[in-house]
Amino acid sequence: MTTDRAGAEVIATDIAIVGGGLAGSLAAAVLARAGHRVAFVDKRAVHPEEFRVEKIGGQQLEMLRKLGFLHALEAVACRYDRVLNIREGKVVDVSVGQAYGFSYADLVAMARSQLPDPSNLIVDEVTAISSSDDIQHIELASGRRLDARLVVLATGMAGVLSYKLGIKRRVLAERHSVSFGFTIARKDGAPFDFEALTCYGERTADGIDYLSLFPVRAGMRANLFMFRDPTDPIMRELRREPEATVLRLLPGLRPYLGDFHVTDKVQNWVMDLTVVEGHLQPGVVLIGDAFQTNCPAAGTGVARLLVDVDRLCTEYAPRWLATPGMGTEKIAQFYSDPDKLAADQRSLKMAHFRQALTSRNDIGWDVRRRLHFLRRSLAHRVDQMHPGWLGRVRGALRA
Repeated sequence: MTTDRAGAEVIATDIAIVGGGLAGSLAAAVLARAGHRVAFVDKRAVHPEEFRVEKIGGQQLEMLRKLGFLHALEAVACRYDRVLNIREGKVVDVSVGQAYGFSYADLVAMARSQLPDPSNLIVDEVTAISSSDDIQHIELASGRRLDARLVVLATGMAGVLSYKLGIKRRVLAERHSVSFGFTIARKDGAPFDFEALTCYGERTADGIDYLSLFPVRAGMRANLFMFRDPTDPIMRELRREPEATVLRLLPGLRPYLGDFHVTDKVQNWVMDLTVVEGHLQPGVVLIGDAFQTNCPAAGTGVARLLVDVDRLCTEYAPRWLATPGMGTEKIAQFYSDPDKLAADQRSLKMAHFRQALTSRNDIGWDVRRRLHFLRRSLAHRVDQMHPGWLGRVRGALRA
């Protein structure tokens, strides 16, 4: 630590990570555990409760295991292994596989707890960044300055800093989806008759993709995903009378929930699909939502984020630091990484697919929607009659 000519404190580091949500916290922990000098800057010492990522499963768990976070996740999350999937009150199929439910604040705290040195976290606010092919200068609200070879912007959808750097956000689909989150419990205090449940929308006019119910520490969490105008009166009804409104929109859900009530504040989020432009700059790289936003219903946001963290922090950043300079020829390697490109493209593709499958009412999509659920239902019946048969067939096809 030194001072500049004006007497301001200057902290020299290899990598400065700006933004303390999940992407930034995971990246900081991965890089610091690998022995790099990391300055992790966020204006909050403890991340607040937010309606963001609340469940992880499937290949996302494999990525967390690879990055070394799975054991820590198990300590703060509720595990579940079976999801009952229903539509119009009837069972479509049952998903079997390890998954976890949690609060977003607990997930971020878990990632931060993996920092080998708590002093890596600098509680301050970045006011300006100047970049170059060599050293990046980060001005802090406290008057201090960071000098880093690489700056990682993990600021989510907050675009002030990137905008100052000339990075613009292009909207691909404005108000693409609306998500609601709340916690429920049975009024008699009894547990629900399922580990987890997904109820799919019944009518295209409702614009409901699905309601996902899964366990968290506070109870049974409900995430409702919709493709509908955020100004529609139904949004206000969901906030004011969530129990009655959910059952009106999804009447087939009633036998599974019994007499229930919402136990906390109903949160909601309107999501635009966006990508950034002008992001190829020396010494600065964007990850997670700072680079591209996702459709929450598609469930691809965590996968994208984990791919970004993995490729940047285990492959590119260590290689870049091993040689002088931090020009755009290095930064471009990350943005053109095949795994990153595939994850970004799949996220956008799934966002448009979920919207069409939910809301399109032309004959083509109506047929496709019916076949989608029919195939799942038939596969479920076959698996009930011959347990494990479908899994063996799928395994053989992948071999």
